[in-house]
Amino acid sequence: MSADIRKIAVWVEETHREAGKSITPPTRKAVAVAVIANPFAGGFTEDLSELMEIGAELGGLLGGRCVSALGIAPSAAESYGKAAMVGESGELEHAAAILHPKLGAPLRAAVEKGAALVPSSKKMGGPGQVLDVPLGHKDAAYVRSHFDGVEVRLNDAPRANEIMVAVAVTDSGRPLPRVGGLEAGDAKGEDGLR
Repeated sequence: MSADIRKIAVWVEETHREAGKSITPPTRKAVAVAVIANPFAGGFTEDLSELMEIGAELGGLLGGRCVSALGIAPSAAESYGKAAMVGESGELEHAAAILHPKLGAPLRAAVEKGAALVPSSKKMGGPGQVLDVPLGHKDAAYVRSHFDGVEVRLNDAPRANEIMVAVAVTDSGRPLPRVGGLEAGDAKGEDGLR
């Protein structure tokens, strides 16, 4: 089954100044959101494999949209994250089914590599509610400069029988990072940690 998509929204956030300092080049985060029908809204279903397949479809679609919005080569992506908000007729497990079993591999393909786990969050909510998408370095989880997040909000989603699925990709870490740790340029990306 493919996702029954009501809408897709994509945007790029650029930070040019932080704490009175110029950020050159600006840090950039792209977010792509799909609002889809929840095929299991309104009742309990044991087998959620349909949502897992939808997750695989959305991982590549939304990851590719983010890379395209940033105007970078996939290999230039530095961090990523994923999140889902289920409308009130769904359940948190519906978000988990989309995010965890199969969304990661196509997202990793969209950003070339991705040795580290994809940070994620899930929640229940309604139209206009904020969904936080956590971010982490795509190849090395210990790169502290890339511990970050971005907010997603759509005024009309998710409706009771929908799921709002978000993927974020960046071409940089936080502006003005200075909490130490492994530098992005020193990451090996072999074990997903360093």
